[in-house]
Amino acid sequence: MLAALFTRPWARRIIGAALAALAVVLFLVNLRRAGERAGRAAERLENLERTHAIQRQILEAASRRPRSRNDLVDRLRSGEF
Repeated sequence: MLAALFTRPWARRIIGAALAALAVVLFLVNLRRAGERAGRAAERLENLERTHAIQRQILEAASRRPRSRNDLVDRLRSGEF
């Protein structure tokens, strides 16, 4: 019965159009998922950049800290803090 349906020209056209529509729908769904993945990756990159900027600030602040108590006293007396 199914084979007899495929022999009819109008049935083949309908099946071909349905397969083409299915291919387009699957393509659009795939594009949407790829866009979501790209958005998540961009957000993750933004978070990493923000974290690295904060870590750089912490390291720069640590590099300017006084090395000993005497250095701390000297900086407090000179008003550099």
